Amino acid sequence: MNEFAPPLAEADYIGATADELREKRAAAKIAAGISQRTLFQRRGRIILRPDLLVLTGWSDNGDLTLTRADITAAETRFTHLYGRFLGGLLNAGQPLILNTTDASADEAYLLINHRGFLETTDDRPWEKRIERWRRG
Repeated sequence: MNEFAPPLAEADYIGATADELREKRAAAKIAAGISQRTLFQRRGRIILRPDLLVLTGWSDNGDLTLTRADITAAETRFTHLYGRFLGGLLNAGQPLILNTTDASADEAYLLINHRGFLETTDDRPWEKRIERWRRG
């Protein structure tokens, strides 16, 4: 693994685990109507390298570094934890959900290059990019 290889793609993200979203109270969900940052408190850069996917600043312990084998699925969709009411009525606000074998991020919800006014993200292109990369 070469974590210093030039990136294939890179962008800003805000994120949360499924457990973190599950624990949010009604007040946080109402506040999310103004800013998604109340729900997604993890933030940094998502960096796709030839052999690694890195989420910088994932935790107090540092970056989350995943190999292809660590990611079991990548998909964009609304769920009961993050639905149309929170993500905007357009499908452009669907979160990118990464299912991983890493206990600190077994189900990670990401908003990549989130634009709050329109509630749009670059999640769908990233889903395709990660799935292509994951399959080698």
